[in-house]
Amino acid sequence: MKNRTLKKSITAVVLLLGIVGLAQNQQITLPLDSFYTKIKSEKNPQLIDARSPEEFALNHIDGAVNFNLQTENYAKYVASLDKSKPVFIYSINIGRSGALAKELLKNGFSEVHDLEGGIANWIGGGKPFYSNSKSKLSLADYKKIIAENDFVLVDIGSQYCGACKKVKPVLENIKAQYGSHLKIIEIDLEDNPQVIADLKTVNVFPYLILYRKGRIAFKKEGLGDLKNDVDVALVQNN
Repeated sequence: MKNRTLKKSITAVVLLLGIVGLAQNQQITLPLDSFYTKIKSEKNPQLIDARSPEEFALNHIDGAVNFNLQTENYAKYVASLDKSKPVFIYSINIGRSGALAKELLKNGFSEVHDLEGGIANWIGGGKPFYSNSKSKLSLADYKKIIAENDFVLVDIGSQYCGACKKVKPVLENIKAQYGSHLKIIEIDLEDNPQVIADLKTVNVFPYLILYRKGRIAFKKEGLGDLKNDVDVALVQNN
């Protein structure tokens, strides 16, 4: 009887240690403020931009290095990291960064943090970033367009965002139906990063905002049923 009890106790301890071990080797997707706070708490944070070199050259978080699973010298980049310290990763959303995070965990890294919403969330949240392009549209221009048109639909995204590309044919459909009755603005991260930062409302791509007479009729994360949402909002607000 005592041996059976002892075996059960040992089994429970082993299971507990296994659970703790798994918890210590997890990919953690963090909201913006937690991600930012953790980076700031590190003297030399290991920050990785998992997007393409072309995207990284246009804009990125200060201090980030750029590589992903498709990078030619991937193993070299990984070898330069300290497995005992936290690693922070981001992409556009969490596709490429999530894949890289899982691979790092397989290779013995114990703490890997992925930014929820990626670069959209970082810049949209007003955090500091590098950009080699000046916004073509100022916040003052943006506000002027909103003020001068009864209905304005704003599409905010990136040329490198797969989900954002799915919005474009829907916008064409909406444009064909409503014509001059509805003004449509398309704002890409590559051309207008500062406007996205100044709005301080974007946390994911694509992000859509419909204004009626200067007031927000709806804000929408992702494509969803955009056409129906616009139809309903315009009918309700006419």
